[in-house]
Amino acid sequence: MATVLRVDGVVKEYDGFVALKGVSFEVKAGELFGLLGPNGAGKTTLLRIIGGIIPASEGRVEVLGMDVSEKPYDVKRLIGFCPQEMAFYEDLSAWDNMLFYAGLYDIPSSEAKRRCRELLEMLGLWDVAKKKVGAFSGGMKKKLNLAISLINDPKLLLLDEPTTGLDPNARREFWRYLERLKEEGKTVLLATHYMEEADYLSDRVAIMNEGRIIALDTPQSLKEKYGGPSVIELEAKRITEEEAKTLSEFSEKRQYLLREGTLRLYVKKPRAALPKIAEKAISIGLDVVSIRVVEPTLEDVFLRLTGRRLEE
Repeated sequence: MATVLRVDGVVKEYDGFVALKGVSFEVKAGELFGLLGPNGAGKTTLLRIIGGIIPASEGRVEVLGMDVSEKPYDVKRLIGFCPQEMAFYEDLSAWDNMLFYAGLYDIPSSEAKRRCRELLEMLGLWDVAKKKVGAFSGGMKKKLNLAISLINDPKLLLLDEPTTGLDPNARREFWRYLERLKEEGKTVLLATHYMEEADYLSDRVAIMNEGRIIALDTPQSLKEKYGGPSVIELEAKRITEEEAKTLSEFSEKRQYLLREGTLRLYVKKPRAALPKIAEKAISIGLDVVSIRVVEPTLEDVFLRLTGRRLEE
């Protein structure tokens, strides 16, 4: 399988602060490659270097064999970049925004119109194509951002936290569009801090932390290798941080994850630990909804590798 993107020893320094510390990986044709890490891990900086927006301090980036630093214009024509910020004019319609970006790539008028309609229809925006973008909802704007990044039919699509700010339903709808791009054979580099997003969409995942890649493999292999002990997941109508800490006495190294009323504890012998955890939870007054043994997640992997949570 051909290599679309090669990142070799990339370092980026800003006034003495090292944002990237020797990052290396490859992305193959047709692969959806995830960059998973918390805010500040260096994901956005890396995507901007790959996209030719900022230069690397050291190292080399190649897209289809071309060095980004030597042939930035040629490389940019092969890339679609969907940034975190909105890349359109709110006073223009979705249709006019699309045509504007098509013009930047010198796409012939008839082809541009065909591509604009095709993409707006795919993303469910055709019915509002002539409306000003300023009136769009957040989800609609995210879809338009994606449509614009695809106008040149890129060989490599860079997505920087594309679903940040969307509610869970809108996020899953967005995932369906990314799945369609995968089915069409598009090569995608997805930066995200959402564990579930990286796990669900990625063929392979590079976990980033403090400017470095600390693990890289398929999601399942990462969970098997680094996921650690079994996980007992306890859901209650309400769990405070203090109550979670109390229950962490049953967890390996007292590590736990608490999010939205669900507590994850790590144990070596789940059958023996489960009834003890349930008894303790009830004794401290928790209104338990469910308790079960589940497989580790990528967030568990990150916790074990770094000692902290993805969203801290």
